[in-house]
Amino acid sequence: MSAEYNDAALVQIRDVIARLQSPVQDLPTLLSLLAAPLGSIALLPPRFRKYDVSPIPSQAFNIPRHAPLLQRALLEHVIPVWERMLMQEDAYDLVEQYFCPDAMSFASPAARQLALYAYSTILSSTLTDHSVRLLAKLTKAYPIDVLHPILFSDGHGVPLGRHSVTWEDCVRNVVAVPAKVANYMAERRDIPPVLQLGPYFAEVSKRTENLIHSSRTERSQDRVSSIAYLLAKLVNVGVFPTSIPSSPAQPSFFQATLPAIRSRLLQDEDGHYSRLWVTIFASLPSSLTLRSILTSLFSHLAPIPKPLETSPSIRALVAREAVLLRRLLGPLKKDSSELVDCFSAVALGRNWDEGHARILACWVAGAEKESRDREGLRILLDQVVDLWTDADHIRHSLLSQHHYVTSLLLLSLSYFPPPSPAHDLALSPSLVKSISTYISHLDPSVRRCGMLVAEEVARAAGKELNFGDWEGDDQGRVWCRQLQELIRACDADVDQTTDPDFAAPANAEKSTVVTDAPPAPTQTKVTVESLPSGYDSDDSLTGYASPASSRSASPTPSELEEIERDPTLRVGMKKVPRPVYLAQLGELIRPTSGLQSGDEQLQATKIEVALEVAEELIRRKSGYGTELEENAVNLVHGLVGLQDNYELEGFDQKRQAALNALVACCPRKAAPSIIEEFFRNQYSTDQRFVMLNALALGARELASLPVPELPGRKALPDEKIAFPSKRLPPAQHKKYLTAGDRMRTNDPVNLLLAGISQQAIDKGREATADKVPQLVRERNLRIRPSSKVTEVPNNAPSARAALMRQLAGPQHPKRTTFTEVAAEFFICPFINRFWVFLRDEQTREARTANQPVLHRYRGAGTGLVLSALVLGRFLETLAVLVHAARNAREWLAVIAPDALELAITLGTRPLSRGEGADDPADSDLDGNGNAGLPGESKQTKEATLLTAALELALIVLDASLDLDGGRSLGLEHTALLLGTGEWAGKVLSAVEEGAKVLGGGGAQEVRLRRAAAGVLLKVDELSSRWRRSMIEVG
Repeated sequence: MSAEYNDAALVQIRDVIARLQSPVQDLPTLLSLLAAPLGSIALLPPRFRKYDVSPIPSQAFNIPRHAPLLQRALLEHVIPVWERMLMQEDAYDLVEQYFCPDAMSFASPAARQLALYAYSTILSSTLTDHSVRLLAKLTKAYPIDVLHPILFSDGHGVPLGRHSVTWEDCVRNVVAVPAKVANYMAERRDIPPVLQLGPYFAEVSKRTENLIHSSRTERSQDRVSSIAYLLAKLVNVGVFPTSIPSSPAQPSFFQATLPAIRSRLLQDEDGHYSRLWVTIFASLPSSLTLRSILTSLFSHLAPIPKPLETSPSIRALVAREAVLLRRLLGPLKKDSSELVDCFSAVALGRNWDEGHARILACWVAGAEKESRDREGLRILLDQVVDLWTDADHIRHSLLSQHHYVTSLLLLSLSYFPPPSPAHDLALSPSLVKSISTYISHLDPSVRRCGMLVAEEVARAAGKELNFGDWEGDDQGRVWCRQLQELIRACDADVDQTTDPDFAAPANAEKSTVVTDAPPAPTQTKVTVESLPSGYDSDDSLTGYASPASSRSASPTPSELEEIERDPTLRVGMKKVPRPVYLAQLGELIRPTSGLQSGDEQLQATKIEVALEVAEELIRRKSGYGTELEENAVNLVHGLVGLQDNYELEGFDQKRQAALNALVACCPRKAAPSIIEEFFRNQYSTDQRFVMLNALALGARELASLPVPELPGRKALPDEKIAFPSKRLPPAQHKKYLTAGDRMRTNDPVNLLLAGISQQAIDKGREATADKVPQLVRERNLRIRPSSKVTEVPNNAPSARAALMRQLAGPQHPKRTTFTEVAAEFFICPFINRFWVFLRDEQTREARTANQPVLHRYRGAGTGLVLSALVLGRFLETLAVLVHAARNAREWLAVIAPDALELAITLGTRPLSRGEGADDPADSDLDGNGNAGLPGESKQTKEATLLTAALELALIVLDASLDLDGGRSLGLEHTALLLGTGEWAGKVLSAVEEGAKVLGGGGAQEVRLRRAAAGVLLKVDELSSRWRRSMIEVG
């Protein structure tokens, strides 16, 4: 019976995991799924116990087996979908409970095990913004010293054989947090402060010291080895620098922990804390690790203000630092050969000052009054003498190194109690030979170092030697006299209670001892000082005394929100739930479940809720599975067909933003669907403009190009709105601004194209200026800076950084770029579908050509695709797409000739039999630039269409010149190129002669003239490069 019960419980927990990995129907179902596993391990907060409707037995939930699966399901399937709704319902704490349980559960072993596995789960998954926020909370609530007792104490529930493996994984995860977060954030500046490199490792260092302090009474081999492994990993990531960091962004273990270490050593009466440090340093896995720690420790010792001063306060400071080394490193003995070798490499292999020499000699001597460690002093003296007598050291070392080694030798010798080794040292052949080498040195200061050692060794040996050359203030004499005075007494014999101001180093940052208990809130007493009231001469600032108003105060925003949430005011109103899946979003926009209900208020609310979350939901789903690809086509149909029947606020902007997001996040599905819908005759002009804007802005976003603000989201400057007469007052100006004016003013595609075409024209100025003698002479006479040297912005990524990112490989799902999809899913389908549509429309016109006028079909009617207004926007959108795709592989061979052919065709050929027939007197210019006879019926092109076609040709020619110098167009499409130049030349000459263009005049005529001139100059520049080859081919 019990076996069947256990099997049923295991099936239940597996079912919970499977359901969390699949779409969840509603919020109550999700809360019940989340509550059951937490309830089985007693981590369910009390306010969520009502959702635990299907309890799971406690023995069924195995944390090492099931917790990583649940956490991964939450990161990949639940949080991306339900995060915002859970926050709105104040239920997101239930999700966080799986990663960093709250303070009420802090003491529970299950809570710490969940946190232990949360590190591994989050860092092994693809990082997102919500996982970074979870990491920030996790590292603050469950640091390394909290995780350690889970693995190295009884009752933790982790198999004993997996102790070391699990601890090593935990340390690697904790140490890797800031690097992985920085790689994910890249150039973003919103990294949480607790996850930044310097503050993060400063906190890890404090927590490591706290772990050592808490383990002082349990010095088992497992605990010591685990802490030694942690220190070794911190050494590998650079937390033990060789010098004191100058920036808070650079981590330093001892800079963060030395204040706490000093405080704990003062209270360490039984010596357990000190002995644990000595044991840990002796258990480090590598001598290189110990050497790095010693170097960092010596660098972070309190600096001696005047290294050779003999005042009691300075001697007390030296003694205190020596006591610190004595308690952390222990005595220097022959048995601890690894410590001796590392000390020799660090103390004698680097450049230190005389202050460090005093501290090291005092430490080795024992750092106790009237007590000397003769064994340690002998080891130090032998190593220092070997270095001091080395011929290469004498000849090539700097003066500062000579001073340091000389002071260390004499200080070590001065600490020896009788009998002194000076007798043997004075008779040493190496010392005698080295003194003669010192005396023959060319530098007087180095020469006096040898003379000083000779005198002091002789004095210590009971002999008499006096060179008599110590008076004066130059050539090192002052330094020698100060050192002689210093070694007359020992720093270890000073009273260490002298001058307590030096108890803490001057350069160390203030720190507090870290404990597991949360810090108590501090209360700051605020004193308010009232200014004395007096006479003010400025009576204009004195208000009138008025009686108190009897009216009630206006409600605050929070009170209004509370009133709005009052259920008694919403009787009979259905609440539309916020969609969390794209299928739900599509159902709100485009219902597929039978007939729509007759409740207009409900339908308006559904559309309002859908538009409110559409863009955010689409962008959030772009990196998760295939849900977006499965629903993209349905969302395109729904958003394109929406009508603002309920006059919702921000309807146009939200719909446009949602369509832009669809194109940018799912271009392979959304773009072909929008193109196909554009050529259907069931949409209005406004809906077609929305489709074109989505294609252009989505393509710019895919190409990582600047995207302008959506219409209505940001007011345009006043100069963008052109009125033929004087400007009305602002209120009346907005009142009489028509929809057409707004559409032209807030046309993002038009604005983009104007900037692109202007940039293309500006590029040709330099090359064209060489052909005009007057400009050449003026330019040669003018002094101007070189244009070939440009300033590189500080935030520009270096080539080395780009190469390193490339070698590191993709860390996240690869983002689609526009060059990958431009030809196949945007431009070529757009052009090919237009030709098919044009063929069908002309066929329909031909069938009704012999019918009476009223019964003839016109493909260029108002609102249709072939109307001048829509067709001009079509060409503008295509121009933006062509410009964004100029780096695609298919651009020169496919995109450029197809786009140029389309531009010439639409700019010169009639698209409909009735094109321009309604306004025969408004234009004297047809598409070919020919002026007809008065009264002659002709087919004309509107100025907007003609300008868009010329700007499209201009962009194609400019990009061809940039990519291959125009070779492909000039040699493979010669007739197309020459035809473009002939067309632009006729249009420009006709406009210059004063010919009228339908819809022209004002700014539009200036833009038309500029585009025609730009095309003509580009064709001339291109053909001049390849004219001889073009002739030979012909």
